[in-house]
Amino acid sequence: MTILGIETSCDETGIALYDGQHGLLAHQLHSQVDTHAVYGGVVPELASRDHIQRVVPLVGEALAEAGLTRNDLSGIAYTRGPGLAGALLVGASVARSLGWALDCPVLGVHHMEAHLLAPMLEPTPPAFPFLALLVSGGHTLLVQVAGIGRYEVLGESVDDAAGEAFDKTAKLLGLPYPGGPQLERLAAEGDPARFQFPRPMTDRPGLDFSFSGLKTAVVNTVREASSDDATRAAIARAFQDAVVDTLAIKIRRALRQTGVGTVVVAGGVGANGVLRERLRDVAAAEGARVAYPRLAFCTDNGAMIAYSGYCRLQAGQRDPETVDVRPRWPMDELRAPRPAAGA
Repeated sequence: MTILGIETSCDETGIALYDGQHGLLAHQLHSQVDTHAVYGGVVPELASRDHIQRVVPLVGEALAEAGLTRNDLSGIAYTRGPGLAGALLVGASVARSLGWALDCPVLGVHHMEAHLLAPMLEPTPPAFPFLALLVSGGHTLLVQVAGIGRYEVLGESVDDAAGEAFDKTAKLLGLPYPGGPQLERLAAEGDPARFQFPRPMTDRPGLDFSFSGLKTAVVNTVREASSDDATRAAIARAFQDAVVDTLAIKIRRALRQTGVGTVVVAGGVGANGVLRERLRDVAAAEGARVAYPRLAFCTDNGAMIAYSGYCRLQAGQRDPETVDVRPRWPMDELRAPRPAAGA
């Protein structure tokens, strides 16, 4: 079963082909970073227009890379949500059009489920059950995963997502878009003892997150401190340490609360090297394993969409023949795949 995956949720156009027998066959990605950098963040209308220009050519490049034609496709998966409405509609429209033309099933998949399953593309994938920490620009979720579609959300951010806090702090420090990787590089030069920021919601029980207060602390410090390079680096270091500590504390609690022996970390913030090292140490101290997707699959990509779609299409799940997207789509609405009526 060969599945075409189409990812257009935000500012990256990702196309991939996944085969149940041979694994990942092709992976194409176009990033819009240069387009949005001059605005300091993603401009939704520009993102949608760029997806329109890129999707079909990238599908052709992926098929050529795999040595296949459109007629070799068994199904098509696309990102139905969450994401930018206009960008999602581009991928949904192309996927549905190809499905109608090729008479093959089409399935809209959940963007965060796809991130959660991205480590399954690695040579030694984690086994169910596991904990998943999903940290991106739009989401911070801690999920207990018993199987495909069998998710229990243990904690989530009550305000800003971790990635959003990274981007906003980077902007405050005058760093170019995208801010997360730039802030990590600057933090590596900072004095860890100069500033101390709060570790939000770690002094109370529970597994929810909050990053708005941390962001406010950074804003106040930037206003009051000097703007020299050493100060900016020290602020970046203190902010990153606060986020990493907060996530590590919550992961330790979740491991002890659930008794699960594996943690999956996915999403753009999962590419942060300091976070990866810290969570490895936490997992090891708790007798657990931590698993990550490769760096290329931490950010948005078509491979995770193709794999997630394969898992559900292979199990018989089908969608009605409509173009439908969900810019807001709570993860706890997902269910284990079941064959559609008449499938």
